[in-house]
Amino acid sequence: MIHKLSGIHETVDFREDEQVCLYYNDEYENYPPHWHTSFEVLMPIVNGYKALCGGKEYNLREGDVLIIGPCMLHELFAPESGERIIFQPCLNNISTKELNLLTMIITPATLITPEGYPQIYEKVKTLMLEIKEEYFGESPYLETMIISKFLEILTCVGRQRVNAHTVAGQQKENGANSRQKEYVEKFILVTDYINNHFAEDLSLEGVASQAGFSKYHFSRLFKQYTDSTFYKYLNQKRIEFAKTLLQDPGVSVTEVAFKSGFSSLSAFLRMFKLMNNCTPTELGRCMTGRRWGTRACLK
Repeated sequence: MIHKLSGIHETVDFREDEQVCLYYNDEYENYPPHWHTSFEVLMPIVNGYKALCGGKEYNLREGDVLIIGPCMLHELFAPESGERIIFQPCLNNISTKELNLLTMIITPATLITPEGYPQIYEKVKTLMLEIKEEYFGESPYLETMIISKFLEILTCVGRQRVNAHTVAGQQKENGANSRQKEYVEKFILVTDYINNHFAEDLSLEGVASQAGFSKYHFSRLFKQYTDSTFYKYLNQKRIEFAKTLLQDPGVSVTEVAFKSGFSSLSAFLRMFKLMNNCTPTELGRCMTGRRWGTRACLK
């Protein structure tokens, strides 16, 4: 199923001039650690499936939905028999501040199950099945419809995360919803600022001050509304950018480190290894374009 694997970077073969790719996959084949710039969404239809991402193991049952964020190193394990949807939408050409925050909330991966997300599970499952039907159908504007449905999935997850952090007793208070909306809008701006300035010497204190919070209050709210710490997110953006630079063999690892915002090569290598379980050299090795697996049920 993996298209072209250069080292551990998968180049996804999207349909010509399209930004979505979907398989109805029934292969008994494990896929080695790899990453790509698109999202990846897994949904077992018959039997389960297993994925490793961000140092965590995800065991999917039939109907569970796992969303893996862009540029996240992951590994897939198939049972001896089974069927699953493997969906890879690329949103690189869609840029909104809200989408940046949603991507951060999803990353490295989010598993949607009836127990973990009871309020949105059935809707997300239905949307995934509708995406499959659209992809293998003949309707006009199918790519637009598919992307809109995937954006709806991301929005469902984002709203559910925000609602989950709202204290039950505060939900009935006047102004609770407006305060929540204010904080979400504030952190959309914060994450957008980080996305545009991650290569600079950013600090928790400095960004908190720009946002109008003390660093302690900012840290608590950042974790609440993004499900990440400030420095974890900052380093994640730097490493994602570094991966794109590493695809150019003319750029040295040292250059990549400093262009990505790290103050030293050793700090870059340490963080890269921590987040990817491999070195930058290993990431770019074996630029062979080897193919792993085949498409299943694609017209």
